[in-house]
Amino acid sequence: QVQLVESGGGLVQAGDSLRLSCAASGRSFSGLAMGWFRQAPGKERELVAAISWSVRRTSYADLVNGRFTISRNSGNNTAYLQMNSLKPEDTAVYYCAAGAPISWPPKRSREYAYWGQGTQVTVSS
Repeated sequence: QVQLVESGGGLVQAGDSLRLSCAASGRSFSGLAMGWFRQAPGKERELVAAISWSVRRTSYADLVNGRFTISRNSGNNTAYLQMNSLKPEDTAVYYCAAGAPISWPPKRSREYAYWGQGTQVTVSS
């Protein structure tokens, strides 16, 4: 079984930066793509960014493109989401996910079999 644990969330002011981390473990983790989702109160969960196992492909939501960067460590067991120029509308619970998508980009949550518990990001104006 694959386990994912997020960290790095917190309370920041608009314009600040945060880096979220997602540590993965488990025998079946190899070969999986990873993604970051977020869900704000009263809104649907949405894909923020995704990265393939090979790290040769990435995808970003239009609202974060140019401000956020997704990456993986050399061992492919940790995913990162560098968030710059944060805005109040970025406030949400951020979830790390892993899965084996059959197409790219993997925008649907159903394409990810494993999920972390989430980490809160709050951006004040």
